[in-house]
Amino acid sequence: MDGSRPPFKKTAARPVGDLVSRLLDPVIERRAGMTMDLIASWTEIVGDRHGNKSAPQKLNWPRQASDDQPFEPATLVVACDTGHVLFMQHDTTTIISRVNAWFGFSAVARVKFTQRDTKAVKVSDNLATPDPQRTAKLATALAEIDDPNLRNALQKMGVGVFSRGS
Repeated sequence: MDGSRPPFKKTAARPVGDLVSRLLDPVIERRAGMTMDLIASWTEIVGDRHGNKSAPQKLNWPRQASDDQPFEPATLVVACDTGHVLFMQHDTTTIISRVNAWFGFSAVARVKFTQRDTKAVKVSDNLATPDPQRTAKLATALAEIDDPNLRNALQKMGVGVFSRGS
């Protein structure tokens, strides 16, 4: 042997959040019947009014005796700050429709609220500051979209993607 080292493979660095998601998603899906995406998107789904005072806990899917049975939607269990439950109950129909729109099908039929401190349940919103050049390119690309709600949602999504690194 001539003393030289074998060449090592270069791998791109990946954000820790991506690695953790890959590990946690199957556990959360198995234990709670949902994914980290639902938890992370909760405030966008239900809005700031409810998103800051609640967090999804689990999806209770009805048991099926066989594959021949028709699909039945789940019950979404939501942890809610004490004192805010009444407001959430009032908007249950809206919450169900927004969650189903997020899933893309009628996944949820009922919502069950539990009272508890949601501060410990929240996914951190502390992301890195996105690159200003990328944010400017995103704004230019989205300028042609007429619908302000769609443009705003795409802007938030793009900034979130850029904040997580590339």
